[in-house]
Amino acid sequence: MAVQSLKSSPSVATNGSSPVRNYIGGEWVSSASSETLPVTNPATGETVGHVPLSGAADVDAAVRAAKRAFPGWRSTPAVERVRVLFRLKMLLEEHFEEMSETLTTEHGKVRAEARGELRRGMENIEHACGIPSLMMGETLEDIARGIDCETIRQPLGVFAGITPYNFPVMIPCWFWPYAVATGNTFVLKPSEQDPMTHQRIVELAEEAGLPKGVLNVVHGRKETVEAILEHPDIAGVSFVGSSHVARIIYSRAAATGKRVQALGGAKNHMIVLPDADPDLVAPILLESLFGSTGQRCLAGSVIVGVGEAYEPIRERFLDGANSIRIGSGLDDEVDMGPVISREHRDRIVSYVKQGESEGARLLLDKSVVTVDAHPEGNWVGPAVFEAVTPSMVIGREEVFGPVAAMSRVKSLEEAVSLMHENDYGNATSLFTTSGKAAREFRYQAGISMIGINIGVAAPMAFFPFGGSRNSFFGDLKAQGSDAIEFYTDRRVVISRW
Repeated sequence: MAVQSLKSSPSVATNGSSPVRNYIGGEWVSSASSETLPVTNPATGETVGHVPLSGAADVDAAVRAAKRAFPGWRSTPAVERVRVLFRLKMLLEEHFEEMSETLTTEHGKVRAEARGELRRGMENIEHACGIPSLMMGETLEDIARGIDCETIRQPLGVFAGITPYNFPVMIPCWFWPYAVATGNTFVLKPSEQDPMTHQRIVELAEEAGLPKGVLNVVHGRKETVEAILEHPDIAGVSFVGSSHVARIIYSRAAATGKRVQALGGAKNHMIVLPDADPDLVAPILLESLFGSTGQRCLAGSVIVGVGEAYEPIRERFLDGANSIRIGSGLDDEVDMGPVISREHRDRIVSYVKQGESEGARLLLDKSVVTVDAHPEGNWVGPAVFEAVTPSMVIGREEVFGPVAAMSRVKSLEEAVSLMHENDYGNATSLFTTSGKAAREFRYQAGISMIGINIGVAAPMAFFPFGGSRNSFFGDLKAQGSDAIEFYTDRRVVISRW
């Protein structure tokens, strides 16, 4: 079955739910597959769209379109390429509130978090606008008599991105703006659970003048991903998801000669020293864990109090967790929205039950909660455990929800040792007023993203983002200078005239 081209973009629909289409070669097209999944508002359970489950034929069509567009786009001067991104940035500013509402509707995060995510995505677009200087090479004349040597950066062709539901705007912007700014073309496979906000971004990119075939979007699930991994004309793959899947993505894509950056899961430890002010630290810890309802790889899910720091932090953290207001993210009085699906809600509740069965002390359990205004929502509230050990499932695995694991240790060295018992290496934070302790922690942590008195150690767009150990598979991380390295090849030219 051939794909069917549509004359207008999906957002023009006026019925109760919006169509989600593939975007291939500058056209909004139906999938070759007739199978779809509903996109639901996690706060109400209402269907807001249907997403196609594309197969290998759709992926091949997208890759062929990207491959056709590559020669012309590559030869477009870098300053002209980034003008499209400048225009896109301005369009995103114009439609900012509209897009934040769409993001909250399909994902569930509160409006302030949606606005923050949009800003983070736009910061990556802004940084990618600096590609003309970021791609500059180096020159040394007279490496031998009459011989000069220079390095240049060149794009590689077609790249693909496979992105998750938890940040459906920001995470794709870690990838495709850098790829296209450096002269590549791109195929994006966004999450099938909340694809509509980034669909709107693609519409605006089209309005900004991005040529046909430079950016393509194919929706789907496992079959779509497998087709991307196996396609011979894709030069590299960028991925964010669970560590289990990230390892598979890395192995399979690398086996076919592709460049791969695969960002996985996390179990982030927040360590509090006795000299830290608990009144300042507790709100930071609360936001770190319960922001986005815990559905982020930078959530501070393990809180480690050192010595006498433990009791004051425990008391304040419990008070704060107990007062969190749960409801629709469109309600500005709400602190925490729903989780993405009923299945994920049930999974989080099962972790709470398992924590109890393993012997951790359950200090607060609001995991099973209802919201009267929206009884069909995917609601889950805070749960707080203490006496959690690294061998327990809730101390070892990524819950991806509002579940805190608290532990008490005697020293910073013991806290670092406890952290090292975990296989993940994404992020960690230390709270202290001691520069000496902060420096020692930075030296010994062995974790890629380190916060000092920071609850969410999220690098800005001009720094690389990614973990280590079981949290990252590959060599070059997302955004920043690593993005330039990943999406280009450095060529060395030696000349004699």
